[in-house]
Amino acid sequence: MSDPLRVRWLGRVPYREALAVQAALFEHGTGQHLLLLEHPHVFTHGARSDLSLNLRCDPAAVGAELVAVKRGGDITYHGPGQLVGYPIVNVDNRLGASAHVCNVEGLIIDALAELGLPNAGRLEGFAGVWLDVGHPDPAVVPRKICAIGVRLSRGRTMHGFALNVTTDMTYLREHIVPCGIGDKPVTSLADEGIDVTMREVVDIVARLAGERWADGAVERQDVAWKHAADGRDLSAFSRGEGPGEQVKLVSDRAAARLEAAGVTSGLSIETRKPEWLRPKVELGAGVTSLRKTIRELGLVTVCEDAGCPNLSDCWAEGTATFMVLGERCTRACGFCLVDTSKPLAPAADEPDRVAEAIERMALDHAVLTMVARDDLADGGMAHVAACVEAIRERRPGTRVETLISDVKGDDAALDLLLQERPDVLNHNVETVARLQRAVRPSAGYARSLSVLARAKRAGLTTKTGFMVGLGETDDEIEGCLADLADLGVDIVTIGQYLRPTSHHLPIVRYAEPAEFVRWKAIGEAFGIGHVEASPLTRSSYHAKSAADAVDAPVAVPVGSVSFT
Repeated sequence: MSDPLRVRWLGRVPYREALAVQAALFEHGTGQHLLLLEHPHVFTHGARSDLSLNLRCDPAAVGAELVAVKRGGDITYHGPGQLVGYPIVNVDNRLGASAHVCNVEGLIIDALAELGLPNAGRLEGFAGVWLDVGHPDPAVVPRKICAIGVRLSRGRTMHGFALNVTTDMTYLREHIVPCGIGDKPVTSLADEGIDVTMREVVDIVARLAGERWADGAVERQDVAWKHAADGRDLSAFSRGEGPGEQVKLVSDRAAARLEAAGVTSGLSIETRKPEWLRPKVELGAGVTSLRKTIRELGLVTVCEDAGCPNLSDCWAEGTATFMVLGERCTRACGFCLVDTSKPLAPAADEPDRVAEAIERMALDHAVLTMVARDDLADGGMAHVAACVEAIRERRPGTRVETLISDVKGDDAALDLLLQERPDVLNHNVETVARLQRAVRPSAGYARSLSVLARAKRAGLTTKTGFMVGLGETDDEIEGCLADLADLGVDIVTIGQYLRPTSHHLPIVRYAEPAEFVRWKAIGEAFGIGHVEASPLTRSSYHAKSAADAVDAPVAVPVGSVSFT
C-alpha cells in the first residue's frame, strides 16, 4: 500500500509563509504532501518574467505583494477565492518537469469535469488548464481557468496550481498580463456559471489527488472553515490575524471555540486528576537557592506565572524557565495562565540581568522564552537577540535555546533573532490543525510551521511542542508528527493539557502514560531526532537532554536552566 497523501487545508495564508513551509517539505521531507489554501492578494513571478511589459499596476496601490520565486512561468496572481495547491510529492526525475505539469493538469481537468465543466483541457504550447480548446465555433476562444508552475529537483516537486473559483478577476485582467499571455482571456468557475463553494472544490481535488499520487490513500486535516452555529468565516484564525469576525456568544467563549472546531464535551473543572498527573512538590535547598537568585535579579519565571507542574522537579535540579519581555502577553490563548494586561516597555537592562543569573549558576544550557509582544514593531525579537548576545558575552560556552512567538509571520523581525543564531530555536505549534482557532485564536498552523521552516533553513536546531487532551484524535496527532518530521524539526515535546482555571479551555480527556510512549515512538520513527513525551512534559522540560540527544552544540555539562 502507498504512503498516504497528507492533504492540509490551511485557510488563507500569506504567500511567503506558505513558500517557507513547502520549501522545507521539499528539502527535508520524504512523504507525500498536498497543501491547499488561499492567499491574500499577491503577484508572483519567475526569474524570466518581464515585469516592464506584464505588470500593469503598482502592487501596493491595489493591496498586493510582489514576490519573486524560483519556478517556471511569468507573472501570475493569487488571492481570495482562488484555490492554490502545492503538491510536494515524489516523482521519477527521469520523466522531467513537463510530465509532472501534465499530471497536475490532469488532476484539475478531472476535478472540473466533476464540477460541471467537461470542456476543460490543455492548449498546446501553454501550461495550465483551458476551457473550449478546439471549439468548432471560431468565435469561442480558449479561456484559462487554472495556472500551473512547478519545480522538480532530485525526484521531488514543489509549487503547483492556482484554480480560479470565485476570484476577483480584475487582478488578472487589468493589473497584469497573466503568465505573459496577452492575447488569451482568463476565467473562473463563477464566470462560467458554476455556483460552488471553496470547500466543495477542495473536497473533490483532495480525493482525486489521493487517487493520482497515493492510490487513494488520503490523510487529511483542515483548519477551521466556518463557525458551526452561524456560518461565519473563521479563516483569519488560520493565518494568524486574530479572531476575524467576532463570534459573539453569551456563554463560555473558550468552550464555544472548541465547539466550532467539533469538540462538544469536556471534563468538569472539579474532575479529579489521575495519579500520574500529580507531581510531587518538594521545596528543598536547590529550589530555595534558585528562587533567591531570581528574586535578587528581579526576573520572572514562567514556571510560577504559568503554573507549571514541574516547578519543584526542575528547580531542584537547577533548571528554571524565565520569561523575558515582561510578564504580560498581548494575546489571550485559551490554555494559558499568563497575564494579558497591557504590557510595559521592555526593561533595557534585562539582557544583562538574565546573563548574570546564568553566570552565577554556571549554566551549560539556557532557555529563553517570551510573552507575545504584538505591541512592538519587531515582536520583541531584537530584545531576545540581545539576551542571547549578553549570555554569550558573559558565558560563551552556554548553549542557548529560545522559545519564541510567531511575530505575526514578520520575516524581518524573525531575522533579527536568526542572525544571532541561538543553538536551539523553539516555537510551539501547540495543537493539531483543526483546533488552532479554538486553542490560540491569534496564531495559526501554517504560520507556526513557517517559523520552524525558516529556522531550519537558517541551519538551526529546531524544536516545537503541542498539548493533548483538547479534543484531537489519534490520527490528527500522528498527522501532525508527520508534518513536523518532513519539515525537518529536530525536537518535539508532547504533554497533557491541564486547565488553569474554569475560564480556560476544558479538558476533553486525560491521555494515559502508555499513549505518550507510543507517540514518542511514532514521531521518532518518522525521523524526528528526539520526542520528549509524558503527561507532565512542558516545552522546556528536559531541554538540555533533548538538545544533547540531537547533538546540538554543547559546552562541558555544568547545569541547565530555561528562561521564558
